[in-house]
Amino acid sequence: MIKAWAAFEAGGELKPFEYDPGPLGAHDVEIEVEYCGICHSDLSMINNEWAMTTYPLVPGHEVAGRISAVGAHVSKFKVGDRVGLGWHSAYCNDCQTCLEGDHNLCSDVHHTIVGRHGGFADKVRAQATAVVALPDNLPSETAGPLFCGGITVFNPIVQFDVKPTARVGVIGIGGLGHLAVKFLSAWGCEVTAFTSSEAKRTEALSLGAHKTIDSTDKNAIRGAKDYFDMVISTVNVELNWGAYISTLRPKGRLHFVGALLEPVKVNILALMDQQRSISSSPVGSPAVIGQMLEFAARHDIQPQVEVFAMDEVNKAIDRLENGSPRYRVVLKR
Repeated sequence: MIKAWAAFEAGGELKPFEYDPGPLGAHDVEIEVEYCGICHSDLSMINNEWAMTTYPLVPGHEVAGRISAVGAHVSKFKVGDRVGLGWHSAYCNDCQTCLEGDHNLCSDVHHTIVGRHGGFADKVRAQATAVVALPDNLPSETAGPLFCGGITVFNPIVQFDVKPTARVGVIGIGGLGHLAVKFLSAWGCEVTAFTSSEAKRTEALSLGAHKTIDSTDKNAIRGAKDYFDMVISTVNVELNWGAYISTLRPKGRLHFVGALLEPVKVNILALMDQQRSISSSPVGSPAVIGQMLEFAARHDIQPQVEVFAMDEVNKAIDRLENGSPRYRVVLKR
């Protein structure tokens, strides 16, 4: 039996829950959870904001732990290996996107907490393809959030071949944004943080940003006209996107990684005139996650975390939902 914490209704507190996972699949692994991050996606699933939650729900898709069992056909891992698991738990491995290495775009992808139980538990299971080994010098305590928040902001750097000489703006310095600043700065980019908070401005500079712009100051944004190669939005609220588009250089890109539910209102001529573009991306493939982990270990990039005991899960959720954590919340089993 796997012992876990589960929500039994939309918005409900998490309570102790046990379930029998059945026999381990031949291509699967079982992970003994040591740490698991709490992401805003977990909150959305707990509250059924996306209308795809089934209860009881065991959240948790930022897992760091050790392999406790391997399926009969698994050769890439052995018991005791330190690994992580993110938003995806399985792929078809046969479609064209999987064969091209873009497993994260598989049309038959299985999400770790959609229709299956996640990492707020002593153990969690996943297809071995979706599990990635942790570098020796990357601490497990901070590794979990890299498997969702980290890869979400790292993936576009790879997908759009961001140059080390690029000028990149980051909108929002929070759970995603603080990692974007760290990765882009280490990548070699000139990084500008857009933020409305004086405290966040100071912190963004300490995280590696070279400049900051007050996002509430229209004149300051106008002053960055035609400046950026890319602007990455990590927020989930509607902003004046036209103002940010105006800060892009010719062929510049406004890229969304924050889960914005409102329609994006833009003037197509503002894009067309300078061949600018708008794009978005999900988490990365296992190969890109591995690349991110290696880069993070090499440059000592770790998310800033607040750690709670697993049995303090409801307190931790309240901290994320109603507090101002700096910047990711992690459960320790």
